[in-house]
Amino acid sequence: MSHIDEKAKMESLNIAVLSVSDTRNSSDDRSGDVLEERIKSAGHNLAKRDIVRDEIPEIRKKIVDWAADPDVEIIITTGGTGFTGRDVTPEAIEPLFDKRMDGFSAMFHKVSYETIGMVTIQSRATAGLINGTFVFCLPGSTGACKDAWDNILKGELDSRQRPHNLVMLMPRLTER
Repeated sequence: MSHIDEKAKMESLNIAVLSVSDTRNSSDDRSGDVLEERIKSAGHNLAKRDIVRDEIPEIRKKIVDWAADPDVEIIITTGGTGFTGRDVTPEAIEPLFDKRMDGFSAMFHKVSYETIGMVTIQSRATAGLINGTFVFCLPGSTGACKDAWDNILKGELDSRQRPHNLVMLMPRLTER
């Protein structure tokens, strides 16, 4: 079982948040606000934050740019993971993955099922690695963002979590 080693030093990460939406703007991006608040409360830095429309080229450009930015260590997207015609976040981002993190989707659905039940099958939450940067794609609801952060990401992005965490892997992500 995981635990936080209070004697270990907390390593603050630079995390970028991208909201994917045709209808949201900076004044009403509640899911982006939830993630920003939780990122900062956990002791991390909000490296960047933006909103793009549900358009594959726009999403890809932002993700590629941020994954190449040395000041961005983690990218979290919110929105565009459903099944409607405009939901294209997985189609935009998954082809960019150097490696997929299939366990994230499995754990997200487990956590989500406990909150919303079978409706979780309507999400295509996904995660992977792009250019040495972890990318997590969450649904656009505030509840999904809270569930993913509180039950998965907060611990995995805490350098004090033992016996393992994703931060421990970061120095070796681009080795060949």
